[in-house]
Amino acid sequence: MPHIHIAPNQHDHTVTGYVIRTDGDQPRALLHVHKKLGKLLPPGGHIELDETPWAAMLHELREEAGYDAGQLLVLQPTLRMYQAAMPEVTLHPQPLLMNTHNITPEHYHSDTCYALVVREDPRHELAAGESTDVRWLTRDDIAALPSEQIWDNTRASYLSLFDRFLDEWELVPASEFSAGK
Repeated sequence: MPHIHIAPNQHDHTVTGYVIRTDGDQPRALLHVHKKLGKLLPPGGHIELDETPWAAMLHELREEAGYDAGQLLVLQPTLRMYQAAMPEVTLHPQPLLMNTHNITPEHYHSDTCYALVVREDPRHELAAGESTDVRWLTRDDIAALPSEQIWDNTRASYLSLFDRFLDEWELVPASEFSAGK
């Protein structure tokens, strides 16, 4: 989806999925070379006008990585709200983080970022037009990448996932959350 806010100092709401694969000898992070920026980024994109952030995350993961919700585990803090406590709302996963960053000097993305774990190959092909330069990198690989290849905030987020969140947060099947309306 293109930017919907085009006046100076407006924000588009986006999502990012920090995906870690844990079925090998050591955990590996999913990154792809962004076709416009030329940098290694996790899957993600703009939230469509008719989507919740979680629904956008699920569709971006399918398009850019080939994963569907049935293959995903969501890293969640052990202390959190549960759907049963609020049956009148659609409860989404708690994001790993939310941040705002500039795309141009006068345009911003406010990004909702999720921490996800997979244990198998994707079930689907990448959507047409998506980057096919998909890489699975270890913690040390990411730490060694030069800044020309990866944004510093992307590196820091993945290193935090490897160093803390994989051990401290619990894995919850993505099916426990609704994409909602």
